[in-house]
Amino acid sequence: MKEKVQVAISADGTEIVGRVRGEGPSLVLIHGGWGDGEVGYEAMVPYLARQFTCYTPSTRGRGLSGDNPDHSVDRLVEDLVAFIDMIGGPVCLVGWSGIEAVLGAAARSDAVAALVIFEGYVPTVADDEELAGLVSAVERTAAAAAVGNLADAARAFAPYVVNDTERSALAPDFHERWGRSIPAMLRYFQQNATADGPKAYDGGQLARISVPVLALWGTGTTHPAFVEKSARYLAEHLADAQVRELAGVGHFAPVVAPELLARELASFFGKVGAMENSWIS
Repeated sequence: MKEKVQVAISADGTEIVGRVRGEGPSLVLIHGGWGDGEVGYEAMVPYLARQFTCYTPSTRGRGLSGDNPDHSVDRLVEDLVAFIDMIGGPVCLVGWSGIEAVLGAAARSDAVAALVIFEGYVPTVADDEELAGLVSAVERTAAAAAVGNLADAARAFAPYVVNDTERSALAPDFHERWGRSIPAMLRYFQQNATADGPKAYDGGQLARISVPVLALWGTGTTHPAFVEKSARYLAEHLADAQVRELAGVGHFAPVVAPELLARELASFFGKVGAMENSWIS
């Protein structure tokens, strides 16, 4: 598959870089709070590149992108807006897991034509036990990273988001490759969270998103109540949104069930008119 690299300059001068593969309407795939553009969607891009020009950028401090000490949500939003606006509209946008920056970009960029959120976490809908589980996972990860072993840090965080079935399907070098994004992930949590969990969610930006949105969640996820509540929160607070559950799919479907998820994305973007053709098998 032919590929190139796109470089955008964020508002503070940080280089935001992503690979570009495929042909067709523009599809920008944003990694979650863990991971980067190099690993997040590498299994799914071969399916999507049949119909889309796929962009897989990394936010600051990850993948091919430059770094900056400021990892606040506002800066991450600026990273994504710079990258998306450089492509120009219309753009289909996908976010996974940690979605504050993705929603902020959809609210600010006129280039976004439709949005899919897969297993997005909305911290304000979580109960005390759910937030405590996240805080504990981050603390374990930080302790492992502090002694310099990023692969072990990845192993410490993985059980929070990867179920047993998914774990058995991961590549042998998974923890080494995903461990590279741990420092940026920890900076994100340090700068955007309190001792009790993530800071208050900026729900006001949802009112500025008018494009069609699909909130997907999998029944096989590690935190089904949390992600279902999050999906329904988005549907209730967005102007044009729907919720769909995927039976048996876990949080790491982009890695271990890429064709299934790719079909869901292509189907939705086709139905809302964000692309010209339906799924081609």
